[in-house]
Amino acid sequence: MSHVSPRDIETMSSEQLHRTLDDLKDELLQLRAQQALGGSSSNSGSYKQTRRSIARILTKINQNSKGGE
Repeated sequence: MSHVSPRDIETMSSEQLHRTLDDLKDELLQLRAQQALGGSSSNSGSYKQTRRSIARILTKINQNSKGGE
């Protein structure tokens, strides 16, 4: 998964956002484990993309909870 576009995030329901957030957090955990064990450099960009996707989803969830929908 590693990357979710902002356009996709805008079209997701609240339940989909939470499910995607959980998936991305699991993926980030795996990427951190690979990095700690001296993993391959082929995934160097996916770590950053995953973090940014998580931030975008959290921003959208916070906007929805404040009534900014």
